[in-house]
This record gives sequence, structure tokens and C-alpha cells, in this order.
Amino acid sequence: MTLKALGAFLFETFKLVLVSFLIIAPIRYFVVQPFFVLGASMEPTFQNGDYLIIDEISYSVGDPDRGDVIVFHYPYNTKQFYIKRIVGLPGEILVLDDKGVTVKNKDNPEGFGLSEEYLPVKEEYGNITMTLGNDEYFVMGDNRDASSDSRRWGALKREFIVGKVLVRAFPFQKMEAF
Repeated sequence: MTLKALGAFLFETFKLVLVSFLIIAPIRYFVVQPFFVLGASMEPTFQNGDYLIIDEISYSVGDPDRGDVIVFHYPYNTKQFYIKRIVGLPGEILVLDDKGVTVKNKDNPEGFGLSEEYLPVKEEYGNITMTLGNDEYFVMGDNRDASSDSRRWGALKREFIVGKVLVRAFPFQKMEAF
């Protein structure tokens, strides 16, 4: 290989790397983000060590929904990330007791029992009644006994939400879109 051919090869390789970076970097930093699950708070839905892809863009054009599994900054230490499920939406009143979760809102002023088919067994909730503000969400882990969530530290403000779980990418045998 001549010096000229080597120079042309290196220049083409550099261009390929640069174009790849210019395409991948904005997607990684503004659209989707990888996330590793640490802990047991979302079992059985997610296990410790699951590798997730988080959609960061959907909530900039729409609102989070009940049942969405989200990643957010822990309100009391924004360097920490948590993963939980949205149970209560802005403006609602949540009543947690030995019957489960009852949600009261403008469409259902008498309340309705939250159907939580993703839970293998009904958990103990304690006795909590909380009214959510206009930008607040009530979040809980699917493994209620092992979860530090809104029952402990209160409502989650919208500004802390990073995004919702889009795909479980690892382990491969459990790969799934949400």
C-alpha cells in the first residue's frame, strides 16, 4: 500500500467515524438513553441488571399516563435515578388502604379501584390519602415491599421525569418493547 493510498484510507475512515458520531450522538443524548435496573423495587416486571432503553422524547410532546414505567431523578438527590410505575396523575386524589389503591378524579368523583394486573399478589399499602398537584405524579414500584416511592417521599414533580421505558434490551431472552 502506498503512502497516498494509506492517507486516502485513513481520511475515508475518519469521515465514516465522524458521520456516525454526528448521527448517533444526538440520538443518544436527546432521544433515547440506556439505563440499568439496580435493585428489586420493580420485580417481577424488571430484574436487577436488566438493560433498558428509555424514550426521552415522548413526554416533551405528550403527558405521562397511568401505568407507564418511568425513569426519573430522585427528588432528594438528582444524581440518582429511580424506576417506578405511574399510579396517580395530576389533580387526582389517591387513597391507599388494605383494599388497594382507589383513584378519585373529576371523571370518577366517587373513585375507582386501580386494577394492577402486573402485580403477582396484592401488597399491603398502609393508609395514605394524597391529593396531587397540577404537575405531580404518584409513583410506586411493582415490588411494593422493596420500593422507596411516593408512599415514603411524596409526589413526584413532572420536572424530575427523564422518560419512559421503551425496550428491555438485555437479557436477550427477555427482550421486549413496552
